[in-house]
Amino acid sequence: MQKRRFSDKTLKILSHYLLSLLAILLVGCSAHTPQNQKPEYPLAQQGVLDLRAVEFNQQLIPLNGSWKWYWKTLLNPGERPPRFEYGNFPELWSTQTWNDQPLPSYGYATYSLTVLLPPSAPPLALKLPDIFTAYRLFVNDRELTRSGTPGTSPETTTPFWSTQVKSIPPTSDTLRLLLQVANFHHSKGGSNQTIFLGSADVLQVAADREYALDYLLTGCLFMGGLFFLGLFLFGRHETSLLYFSLFCLLYSYRIVGSDDYALHALFETASWSLLVHLEYLSLFISITVFVLYTNSLYPTDVNRHVIRLLTGICLAFTAATLLLPPVYFTRLINPFLGLMPIYIGYAFHVYWLAARRKRPGANYSLMSTGVLLAVFIIIILKYFQIAIPEDIVLFLGYIGFFFLQSLVLSYRFAFTLRQAKEQAEEGLRAKNEFLSTISHEIRTPLNAIIGLNHLMLQDNPRPDQRQHLDVMLFSANNLLHIVNDILDFNRFEAGKITLEAVPMDPARILQNVVATFQPVAREKSLSLQLSIDPRFTPKVIGDPNRLAQVVSNLVENAIKFTEQGQVTVSLTVDKQQPETSTLTFAVVDTGIGIAPEKQQLIFNQFTQVDSSLSRTYGGTGMGLAISRKILQVQQVELKLQSEPKKGSRFYFTQHFPRAAAPGPEPKENKLISGDKPLHGITILLVEDNAMNVLLAKNILSKLGASVDVANNGQEAVDMLDSSRHRLILMDLQMPVMDGYEATRIIRRRNETLPIIALTASLAQEVGDRVNDAGLDEILVKPYNPGSLARVILKHLKLAG
Repeated sequence: MQKRRFSDKTLKILSHYLLSLLAILLVGCSAHTPQNQKPEYPLAQQGVLDLRAVEFNQQLIPLNGSWKWYWKTLLNPGERPPRFEYGNFPELWSTQTWNDQPLPSYGYATYSLTVLLPPSAPPLALKLPDIFTAYRLFVNDRELTRSGTPGTSPETTTPFWSTQVKSIPPTSDTLRLLLQVANFHHSKGGSNQTIFLGSADVLQVAADREYALDYLLTGCLFMGGLFFLGLFLFGRHETSLLYFSLFCLLYSYRIVGSDDYALHALFETASWSLLVHLEYLSLFISITVFVLYTNSLYPTDVNRHVIRLLTGICLAFTAATLLLPPVYFTRLINPFLGLMPIYIGYAFHVYWLAARRKRPGANYSLMSTGVLLAVFIIIILKYFQIAIPEDIVLFLGYIGFFFLQSLVLSYRFAFTLRQAKEQAEEGLRAKNEFLSTISHEIRTPLNAIIGLNHLMLQDNPRPDQRQHLDVMLFSANNLLHIVNDILDFNRFEAGKITLEAVPMDPARILQNVVATFQPVAREKSLSLQLSIDPRFTPKVIGDPNRLAQVVSNLVENAIKFTEQGQVTVSLTVDKQQPETSTLTFAVVDTGIGIAPEKQQLIFNQFTQVDSSLSRTYGGTGMGLAISRKILQVQQVELKLQSEPKKGSRFYFTQHFPRAAAPGPEPKENKLISGDKPLHGITILLVEDNAMNVLLAKNILSKLGASVDVANNGQEAVDMLDSSRHRLILMDLQMPVMDGYEATRIIRRRNETLPIIALTASLAQEVGDRVNDAGLDEILVKPYNPGSLARVILKHLKLAG
């Protein structure tokens, strides 16, 4: 069976499009047949049109038929008529004869018609089309209107085009029309459009409606063009947006600068030559731009040679219009209209291919091109007087085309944005994975460095050795702090930050922070002080770790940028109620201070007041940014008061729910008391890194434990003996079998011994997987001997 080439959805769309196109063609082409084929209206006979039996009301009467006319004569009212002939009106001179001789398109003539009216006719008006290329109309020996100035030579003739509705002054039951026409500037002469007679009110309303539709459509196209031009200039510089905007702007001129010539009614003194140049150029250039638009929209579906050929033809027409006078370039409109089906047909072919290949928005392009094809067929039929559609048909056709093309660009714009969003999300995922990997790879050696450093400090080193070890430990902790800051900031940007809500004692947290930084302050000969409001009751709910992180960042910055004087950490009770406590935390220093214009800058990530400060004082510039984000998540604002060379005060005010009982004691990094608290206990250590194995074995040996080592999860599963092993220290990322899978296998064997996860990843990143696998707790690397001992004693339920 042959493979289907189109989906059901595509076939449905195409069928709807074809039906819509057929409907537009039927409505557009059957709305009006040419007026001279309507037998219900009388025709002029030998210069006389008898309308005495006609009821005007809502009817528009065409003044078609046999008029008297005078070639090479501009006859004025009251003048004796020279020789005349009877000729059809309207009809171009190039298709008429005089004295049985063919006529050129250049010259001048006068037409005469007598109209017999019913005695009870309402106030009447004439609707006059554009006539090539200047005319002057007299009614009952008085001039009614003119368009340009007809003359007997190019020098005495002033061409102009306009469509007009002119009311006829009250008169008797007879109208004597005398129409002077001259053409020396266009390739066509005479008239090929009908003059209508009808009720003045009906004609004026119809004319106003036509102009209103033209102005409305022009405004829509012009504003749409500006909109897409703005998208191109200030958004993505996609050439399809530029070409479509130019197409809208150029074609908006044709709506008011051709056909009914609504624009000419506003600029009656404008140069006809300029206007006719703009009329033709707007067509040729807009089609050129549409070809380029199609090429930029679906570049892989077009044939480059065909695009160059079509563009070249349009540019040739454009060049001829610019270089030649109107009498020559106006001859180009018929061959160009003949080429229009080829242009639109090729665009239809391109969009058909694009739809088959499922290009973004191609179905809308296909439908819009079908509508445009229908519109141009109607325009061509109207131009050659084969059919005269209602104006609303063309209006709806144009609106449909530009609406569908706008949908194409909107769809592509949304598709591009969606792609950019997906790429950004993929980039964010890649960045998160990269940072997680880097964190793991940095934390793993740091674990050995910090842990072994602690062990060596416990072995009573010489003073010079202790100094070196202190420097090494400080540097390692500083590196760990930078890694933690980067990861924290990344998690804030990704929206993955979580906050705890547990009982805590903010005063005890501040005491621990101050105690931690006292050695650093003493080294700089600074006084680090703590002030606690005596009204404070240590019973609130919050996130103790985040509070400690914020205050630590502020204290660290204060010490860093203070050379002499003091740093004061304070806790003040603003309001204390039975349910809530409002507390203000402040860190005040006597450091270098911050200029007012720089005070907002310091809260930006990776930013310091002056780049030289980074070289002088060190730091990444992330501490304040992270502190501010931690507080913003809790709807708290970090504020600053500072004066250069006098110091700074960073502070924030936060509302806390009060706890029913005092919070837990803060974590401390003290060693567990007792000589060998793990004596007689065997622990299974599952770790693939040799340095981390060495560190853990040394810590556990000092605590009195026996250690069995497995290098991966599979070895751990094979080695586990629950009668001997009391606890498992399980690394999570290992070759052969990781810690998650090993734990799941052990739990399926109904083993209940504690399994502690050892990981260089953040606890928030692996917490869910750890819980699902059945591990009991997470210990994040790098860890110190005291934290490892506390976790083990906690799960073995031994007194520390």
